[in-house]
Amino acid sequence: MLSEDLRNLTASEPLSLEEEYIMQQTWHLDENKCTFIILDKEIYSQTKDEIGAMIGDTNFFFSNENEAFSAEAEIMIAEVASQGKKRGWEAMLHMILYGIVFIHIKHFVVKIGESNSKSINMFLKMGFVTTKTVDVFNEITMERDVDSNWIEWIKCQLPIHEVLN
Repeated sequence: MLSEDLRNLTASEPLSLEEEYIMQQTWHLDENKCTFIILDKEIYSQTKDEIGAMIGDTNFFFSNENEAFSAEAEIMIAEVASQGKKRGWEAMLHMILYGIVFIHIKHFVVKIGESNSKSINMFLKMGFVTTKTVDVFNEITMERDVDSNWIEWIKCQLPIHEVLN
């Protein structure tokens, strides 16, 4: 997270290595959060080095809004060389499908900085709609309810998926 541009796009603050480890531990223990580390499958298949293949992460924050199990989703592709290659698209769709099948999420929310056009366009293509704009934070909220048509669409977008129902 040394990149100022990346911190602006993800609304993140710079943390020391010690602070990063503390944050990882709190995430690990928090039942209201779920996170996956994204590996570049090409790098990993060549090197078998998980650390060297790490390019970002995707997260859920859980809540129960509108009587439906809801999750706020986030994604970050931190490695510049991995951006623009559909890695975020694929990782987010896998995470959403995981959330639907295994956690039974019925509603998804994303909050994106207004200047992050790549993320906004990605979520629009996934069927999310803008529901709120917060000018003071330069942030938009987008949402999507889960339905059977969307689940089938997601499965068609993924090159390979193994999901147990």
